[in-house]
Formats: sequence, C-alpha cells, structure tokens
Amino acid sequence: MTNRNYEEYRRKLTSIEDVLKLIKSGDEIVAGFCALEPIAILSQLHNIKDRVENVTVWYTLGLTNHKFYSDPEMKDTFTTKSWFYSDPIREAHKLGTVSYQPSHLHNGMTRKLEVKAPNVFIGTVSAMDKHGYVRVPLSVLYEKEFIEKADTVIMEVNPNLPQVHGDTHIHISEIDYIVEVDRPVPQLPKSTLSEHDRTIGEYVSTLVNDGDTIQLGIGRIPDAVAQAFMNKSDLGVHTEMITSSMADLAKAGVITGKRKNLHQRKMVGTFAFGDKELYEFLDNNPSVALMRGPYVNSPFVIAQNDNMVSINTAIQVDLTGQICSESIGTMQYSGTGGQSDTAIGAIHSKNGRSIIALYSTAKNGTISTIQPYLTPGATVTLHRNNIDYVVTEFGIAPMKGRTIRERVNNLIGISHPNFRNELKENAIKLGIV
Repeated sequence: MTNRNYEEYRRKLTSIEDVLKLIKSGDEIVAGFCALEPIAILSQLHNIKDRVENVTVWYTLGLTNHKFYSDPEMKDTFTTKSWFYSDPIREAHKLGTVSYQPSHLHNGMTRKLEVKAPNVFIGTVSAMDKHGYVRVPLSVLYEKEFIEKADTVIMEVNPNLPQVHGDTHIHISEIDYIVEVDRPVPQLPKSTLSEHDRTIGEYVSTLVNDGDTIQLGIGRIPDAVAQAFMNKSDLGVHTEMITSSMADLAKAGVITGKRKNLHQRKMVGTFAFGDKELYEFLDNNPSVALMRGPYVNSPFVIAQNDNMVSINTAIQVDLTGQICSESIGTMQYSGTGGQSDTAIGAIHSKNGRSIIALYSTAKNGTISTIQPYLTPGATVTLHRNNIDYVVTEFGIAPMKGRTIRERVNNLIGISHPNFRNELKENAIKLGIV
C-alpha cells in the first residue's frame, strides 16, 4: 500500500456520528444490497429524525429490522423504498413506512437513475489492498451505478469480507467517508430439505443436461435442485445469485464452466449470499466473476449462453401458465427480481429452457398452487409465453409449444390429487378449455 493511498484512507476515516451529520433534509440515499448492507450506519439513522425531513432511503432485501423504517413514528421523516421485500421489509409495509418499486433486475436501477439519481450512497466494502482498492465483494447488482452517480459515497470497511473477483473493485479516491467496522458477514444457512423438495429436485434434474449453463433462485427448492445435480458434469453458471449450493457443486467438480461459450470456466453472478463455506469458496477464487446486474441479467446477454437453463420458483400458477412469484393476491411478498430476465434470456438461448418449480399446495395442503386463474390482484411475474416447463412433486408439465387445452391438462396432471377434479370442473365452467 503506497503512503499516498494510506494517507487518503486515514483522511477519510470518520465516525458514525459524523457521517449522520452529513445527511440533510431532502436527501435520497441508496444502501448496499443484502450481505453488503451498511448495518452500523443504518442502525443509527433514526437518531437524526428530529433535525431532518423528507429523507428517502432505498433499502432492498434488507436483513435487519432497522428503526428508521420499522418504527411508525419515523413515517413523516423517512420514506423507504425497495426493489425486493424481505421479512422485515414486508412487515414494515403493513405500517405504511415502506413502498415497493416494480422493476426487472436488469434495468430497474438504470430506469430509476433516468428519473432521479440518489445523492448519497452508503455501503460496505472489504479492506483496502496495497494498490488502494477496496471491493464491493458480495454484490454489484446496482452498487457501482449508484456509487458513480452519488454526490457523497460513504462506506463501512469490514475486514471480514472475502475478496471476490470481477467488477467489484473501487479505488479509495472514489469514496468520500469511511467508517471502520468489525462484524461477521451476514449468512444464509443451508435449507433443511423435505421429501417433496428432493422429489422436485430430481424432476428438474431430468430437464438439465451435462454441459448446460444454469441459473438458480433462492430457497429450499433451488437447494434441492442443486443437490440433484451432483451426478451431472461440466455445468456452467450464469446467475443473478451465487449460492452455497452452487459452491458445493463447484467443489464437487460438477460445475466447471468449460463447455460455456460465454465467459468460459467462469461462474458469473451479480451477487452472492450464503454460508461461511460459500464466502471461503469465493475468496480470491479466479473461477468466480461478479459483474454488474444490468449486464448479468440482461436477457440479451443471458441468451448468448448456449444451453441456458433458468430455474425459478413461484407462489402460484394458473391453468394457462401465467406465473405469480412475488405477491399473494394484492399483498407484495417479495419482488420481480430477475425471474423474467433469466426466463426470457433462456428461451432465446440455443437449446435453452425456462423452468418454474413449486410445491403443488400451500398452507399445509389446504390450497392448490395451481389455480384456474391467479388470485385477484396477484402480479404476473412471468408471462405464460416465457415458460417451457412447470414442475411440482407430482411431475413435469410441458408448456412449450402447447395449446391452452394441452397446458390445462398437463398442469392438472401435476396438481395435488385432492384438487384435480375441481380444477377440471372450473376449467370447463370458466371456458378456459
């Protein structure tokens, strides 16, 4: 580390209290994503309530129940906006302190910048290296775009973060203020899988070939799918999220990327979130490349991967193949994320496939997730024209090249047996077939 870089680092080092003094009325703040959430600063943000007003905070997939949005008394001071809900954000929505921003992952941030750029970015970075660079090592989903546009860039420096390759580096000269922290990196434990999870995983596995490039979502079903891939060979990865299960596949020699025609031998993602073993796998691993969300999730880029397979989950599917993955009726549950991006990219890939996998029922088997039509108010996350297969624990329903009548029959065939007669009757009664 040169003396110049070290001196600049020390000059920018400050306290949380002094950082909070920088926030003024009318500011628009973007916070780092997921595992790069600036927890120390955000946990104190509510302390400026009495001296500011009309402060907007963009806080997405938040991991912590911060007072600035979870306390109803903050509603007149802070407006919190989110591209993707997590448990604490979902609860705050009920209080009226949070609002959802509809968007696709690949262009939601750039479209937001076209409307209004934030003037403050607050994130978390790894320790500075000898060349004067820190890294945003677990997410470049939107961080680099907002860092480049913000008037003020504030970073928590956490030495416990891994050093991850890709478009993750930021020179100390691009940061205005630094707060040093020393905390464990947020983790996502591996899922405990049920027999239904494993059955769904095995069905999905039959749709994936050796040498394919995969994208997996988050949760028990994607984890089960990954485990079912342990007998595959030479899989590639082009995904929005690099997961612990993907690291397990790579360590087992299943993921090599050597048959990829785009970024060969590289596991390409835009963020990573998982357990300690994932972070150890990512650390200084030259086979991993985190790249910006607008690039990784662009359907035009995804489609350049031959044999691209998009595998995602859903909340509900209607008998024509419309997919709702983000709301329960009118209630926003998560977000659009990259599901549509990866599905559209996959169906335009040479030999690509778009797969949705879900349980056949919800609420302890009392509700069928396959319905004649989506619950009124439900969001269509994935258009029915962009799906090739729907999978449940009862089998695989082909959608590609099928008429509505064929789709109805196929979907009823993988629904829970308790609901099949009712679905058939409703399909006729409603004129779907």
